[in-house]
Parts: sequence; C-alpha cells; structure tokens
Amino acid sequence: MEWYKKYSVISVEDPFDQEAWDSWSKFTQEYGKMGMVVGDDLLTTNVERIKMGIEKKAINTVLIKPNQIGTISETLQAIRVAEDNGLNSIISHRSGETNDSFIADLVVGTPSKFAKFGGLNRGERLSKYNRLLEIEKTLTKILT
Repeated sequence: MEWYKKYSVISVEDPFDQEAWDSWSKFTQEYGKMGMVVGDDLLTTNVERIKMGIEKKAINTVLIKPNQIGTISETLQAIRVAEDNGLNSIISHRSGETNDSFIADLVVGTPSKFAKFGGLNRGERLSKYNRLLEIEKTLTKILT
C-alpha cells in the first residue's frame, strides 16, 4: 500500500508464483482498484488459465503473447475472454522477438488497450513502435 501512495504505480506484473492463486486473489482484492494486476506467467495466454484467474478473482489484467499460446485464433479467443469479463488486456511480444511488426496491428485491431514492446533500444522493438506510428498516420488521414 505504501508504494501505491508514494509512487505512481499503475500496474504490477506477476507479483507471485504462477500457482499461488490465493495470494493473487488476496492481492487483487486489496490493490486491484488502484491499478492493474497483470497475469503473465500465471496465465500464459491460456484461455483455461484466464478463466481460472477470473473465477478466483486473481487478476484484473491479462498479458497476451501470441507466440506463447501458439495461434492467432487462440490469441483472439484469449483477448475475447478477457474483454467479455471486464478485464484489461496488454498485448506483448516475447524477448528475442523478430522484427515482424504484426503485433502492433493486433493491438490496434482488437479491444486491447495497451501494448508492451519494451524500451526503444533494439530493432525488434523499434519496428513495432514504427508500425504504430504508421497506423496512427493512416487513421488520422481517414478520420480528418
């Protein structure tokens, strides 16, 4: 609680072990109103684990990694389950990602509100941010 008062904490990712469901639930109940409690290792972009997280009220945000679950169809299903249950979703690439920028399109084309690509210091990250800028330019032209 002190960190939330002292710092502008807006999200906490994987505060506990991926099998510590009771700790997650208690933490989310206590701190989930102040910010995002993000499940990454807890959920592994797995629809069944996301449903368990919802049932146990263990998270309020799901980290979505398309190459973690395997297919785009499974990725979209994971996003839909989160959205249908009032959870935020953050689309993220995994470390060692390629320069492919498709993930930026996925962020914009889904109900996800957030992207996690890391700092602007490596090519695979820059390609995703540059794609977001291209999408912004295109949408600005269309909407104005």
